[in-house]
Amino acid sequence: MDDVITTDQSPDTITDAPDRPASSDELPPPADLLLQHNVMLLIVEQQKRRGCQASLETVQADFVSAYHSPSVEALIYRHREYLPSADFDLIRRAYALAAVAHEGQRRQSGQPYIDHPIEVAIILLDLRLDTESIAAALLHDVVEDTGVPIEVIERFFGKQVANLVDGVTKLSGYENKTREEIQAGTYRKLIIASADDPRVVLIKLADRLHNMRTIHATPPNKQQRVARETLDIYAPLAHRLGMWQMKSELEDLAFKVLHPDRYQEIARGLAMRKEARDRIVQRVIAQLKEALAREGIKAEVTGRSKHIYSIWRKMERKGVPLERIYDQLAVRIIVDDPNNEVGACYQALGVVHSKMNWTPVMQEFDDYIAAPKESSYRSIHTTVILPEGLHCEVQIRSRKMHEEAEHGIAAHWRYKEGFNTRSDKDYENKIRWLRELISWRNETTDSEFIDMLRAEFEERVFVFTPKGKIIDLPEGSTPIDFAYRIHSEVGNNCIGAKVNDRMVPLDYELHSGEIVEILTSKTPRGPSRDWLRIVKTPSARNHIKRYFRRLEREENIAAGREMLEKELKRVGLTHVSFEKLVELAGPTVRSVEDLFYQIGVDDLNERTLVQKLLASQEAAPESVAVPTPTQPSARVSANGEIYLDKNVKIPSRIARCCNPVFGEPIIGFTTRGRGVTVHRADCRTIQHLSATERERLMPVCWGSATGSNQQFPVPLRIEAWDRVGLWRDISNVIAEAGINITDVNHGKRRANGRTVLNVTVALQSMTQLSPLIEKLNRIPDVIDVYRKT
Repeated sequence: MDDVITTDQSPDTITDAPDRPASSDELPPPADLLLQHNVMLLIVEQQKRRGCQASLETVQADFVSAYHSPSVEALIYRHREYLPSADFDLIRRAYALAAVAHEGQRRQSGQPYIDHPIEVAIILLDLRLDTESIAAALLHDVVEDTGVPIEVIERFFGKQVANLVDGVTKLSGYENKTREEIQAGTYRKLIIASADDPRVVLIKLADRLHNMRTIHATPPNKQQRVARETLDIYAPLAHRLGMWQMKSELEDLAFKVLHPDRYQEIARGLAMRKEARDRIVQRVIAQLKEALAREGIKAEVTGRSKHIYSIWRKMERKGVPLERIYDQLAVRIIVDDPNNEVGACYQALGVVHSKMNWTPVMQEFDDYIAAPKESSYRSIHTTVILPEGLHCEVQIRSRKMHEEAEHGIAAHWRYKEGFNTRSDKDYENKIRWLRELISWRNETTDSEFIDMLRAEFEERVFVFTPKGKIIDLPEGSTPIDFAYRIHSEVGNNCIGAKVNDRMVPLDYELHSGEIVEILTSKTPRGPSRDWLRIVKTPSARNHIKRYFRRLEREENIAAGREMLEKELKRVGLTHVSFEKLVELAGPTVRSVEDLFYQIGVDDLNERTLVQKLLASQEAAPESVAVPTPTQPSARVSANGEIYLDKNVKIPSRIARCCNPVFGEPIIGFTTRGRGVTVHRADCRTIQHLSATERERLMPVCWGSATGSNQQFPVPLRIEAWDRVGLWRDISNVIAEAGINITDVNHGKRRANGRTVLNVTVALQSMTQLSPLIEKLNRIPDVIDVYRKT
C-alpha cells in the first residue's frame, strides 16, 4: 500500500492488449452475487467522501465497464500464456471491484491508484503465479484503503483469495500503539499468514517492489523509512525464500535511496569499465559455447551482471576499492538435459576446468549440487583466472535448478493452478524455517517475534552434519544452536560437541565448512539454564525456555532460588534481603516466591537483578547491614600483614572460615594474644557476633599488592556429569590459568551419573576468581562451579 490522494477524476486504463467489445453474454455473473445492493451503496459512500460524483447507477455501470476493460484483458492475455484453462472470470471480477473501490484515489505520484494493484499483479504474472494470487494482488489494498470488509471479499471471491488479501492487510485496532508496535504486529501477522500460505508473502514482496520502483514520488523522510525497512526486512525475506532476482532488485533500490552518493559512485565506475568488461564476457561466452558444443553438451551461456549493493557489501567487507573486486566478471551455464541434469552439470564443469586455457581458483569452488543448501539451492560455483589475469565466476546449473534459484518458492507455482505443495519436499525445505518461526507465536510478544525474524536474516554460516547435510545458521551460532536446529530432543540432551572430529566447548563459534557432531546423553537430562547466555538463535533460546516452563512450578522455584543464591555468592553477597530484590525486580514480581519462579523460567535474569542490587548499595551504602567496628582503621598488605601506620605492625592471620582473597571487602576481628583475624565482610561468623564481640571489630582494607607473592586458598565446589577424562580437563583449565591446586577431594559418583569435586586453588587476587569459574563452566559435562563459604 502507498499513501493515497483523493480526486474526482476517473482511473486511467492500460492498453497492452486489444480491446474486447462488451456483449450481453459477457456481463458479470448475476447481481445476487456481485452487484449486491448494500456493497454498491458502501462504495458509493466511499467515493462521495473522496469528492467523486457517485451514485448507485454510476458505480454499477463502472463495475460492468471495468469487467471488460482493456486493462483487465491485458492481464488475462499474459495469464493465458502459461495457464490457458484458468478461471479468468475471477480476475475480471477482482479487477472490477478494485477499480470501483479505488475510484477517486490517486498515488502521491499523481497516477490513479488502480495502477498500483495492476503493477503488483504484473509482477506476479512474471513469476507465473496462479489465478487466486493474481486476483488477490488486484484486491490487496481494497480492505485497508477503501473500507470494503474482508467478509465481502470472501463472499465474492472465496476463502482462499480472502485469506491472501487479509494476510497482507495491516492490523486494525492499534490506534493507541506506536508506529514500531503497529509495524511489529503487522510483520507478525504477515509471517504467520505466509507460513500457512506462502503466496501471502509473494504478494507482499511484489507490493513492496512496486512501491520501491516508484518511491521517488514520496516525501524524503518516508523514502528513508521505507528503504531502511526494505533492506532490513523485505530483501532478506526474499533471500531466505530463495527469490534471488527480487532480493537483488529490492537491495539495489533501497541502497540507492539510503546511500545515493555511494550508489552513483559504483554505478559510474561500472559504466566506465562496461565496454571492456562486456567485450571480455562475450569472448568468454563464445569460447564456452564452442567448447561445450564440441563435448555434445546442450547449454545456454549468458553473462551475469553483478548488483550494485552486493558489490558495495563486498567492498566494505574486504576494505578494498571497486577496481579490486575481481569477480565482477561472471557467466552462467544452464544445461539443457532433463534426463541427465546433474550429470550434464558436472560434464560442463569438466569443460570449464580442463578444456579451457583458464586456471581454476580451487578455494573459490562450491558444489551446492552434491551438498544443497538447507533452502534446497543447487548450483556449482567456480572461479577461473583468464589469460589476462582477470577473475571470472562461473555458475553451472540445470534449467530447473535455475528457475528454483531465481524465483525460490514462487517456482513451485509456476505453470500450476491452485495451492497444494505439502508433498513437495524441496518446497517444504524452503519454508521449514518459516514454520519453525511461527511455532513460537503463542509464546512470544510481537517485538520478541520480530527479534526472531531478524535473527533469521543475519549473515549465515553453513556447516555440515556427519552425514553431509548442510545446516545454515546465523553467524555466531554455537553447537547448541546446531543441536536444536536438528531437533529439540537433540538439543535438550546435548552433553558435548565435536567439530571436525575434535571436542569443542559448547560456546564454540561455528564457521562455514565445519562438520559438527552432537554428543547426547543416553538418559534424558534436559538443557542447562546457562545455555541461555550462550545460544545465538532465538529458536534455541525458546526451546530451552519451553523446557523449563514445562517443569513443575515448585521445581522452577527451587531452581530459581539456587540460581539467585549462586549469583549472590559469585559477587560475594551471602546475606541479602530477598524482599529487597523483589522491590528491585519491578511490578511484575509480587512476592519472593514469584521472584524465584521468574528466575527459574528465565523471565527474569538473576545477574541483571544482582547488578541492580550492587548499584543500589553503592548509591546508599548505609543500607547494607555490616557490623559497626569500634577500633581504629588499619591497612592489610597483600601478604596478609596489618599496619596501624607505616611502622607499627600488628600480628594477623587470614580467617579459615571464609578465606578472604586479596581485593574483596574485609573486616578485622581482634583476638586476645593472636592479633587480628581478617574475615570477609559478609562472613557468617562475623554476622552472628554478639553485641559485646562486635566491639572487637576494626575496619581494615587491603594495601598495595606490589612485590607480593602471597597466595590465598579458595575452595571451589564443582558439580559435573562423571566421565573419563573429566578431572584431566578440569586440571588443565586451572593449570592454563597459571593457578596452583592445593587440595582436591573427589566425591562419590551418584546413581544418576553426577559427581562432586571439592578443589582448593591458590589465588593472588579476586580478579582471578571470576575468569577461572567462567572457564570451568565451559568444560563439557560440567554442571556448576561456585566458591564454597
